[in-house]
Amino acid sequence: MSGQPELPPGGQWAAAVPEICIAAIVVACAAVTGYAAAGLPGIAVVTTVAAVAALAVLRFIGPAPAAPPGPGDDSADGIDTEAIPGTFTGYWRRRSGLADATQSHAAFDGGLRLTLQHLLAARLAERHGVILQDDPAAARRLLCPRPRDQDLWYWVDPARPAAAADNQRGIPPRTLAQLIDRLERL
Repeated sequence: MSGQPELPPGGQWAAAVPEICIAAIVVACAAVTGYAAAGLPGIAVVTTVAAVAALAVLRFIGPAPAAPPGPGDDSADGIDTEAIPGTFTGYWRRRSGLADATQSHAAFDGGLRLTLQHLLAARLAERHGVILQDDPAAARRLLCPRPRDQDLWYWVDPARPAAAADNQRGIPPRTLAQLIDRLERL
């Protein structure tokens, strides 16, 4: 016994069927009244108001999103917690971060570079037992096994200082695609 109430066979919403039916009846009555008072525009207003009210109610009765780790929480590992995956704003922040990283070298160093370094470090540690900070030479050999891949290391090199000037172009999209491909293959 977990202390949680048992759910009806239909799931969480099965218990709310009476309330949903009452809400539907209220909206139908309001739509008929709106039609009697103003015709089709009356129905449109009632439907719009009902939809907005339903979305507002669903927003407040749904489960609360998990709070991102705070500044003192070590589980964040320095990763940008503002762009939480799975949220609409998180998606647009990531997309904007990618666009900025291809336009400005400073934007790449300030955002996407850290994310790529964390991904590289995780891949190397999980699959090869190599710690990026302790053995960057081994990390470079694993990431760039072919001579044509050597230029990829520049973009994730933890020893490289960040770009001082913002007038340099960011990472070329083709190079970014190659880097991500190499990270997936590691």
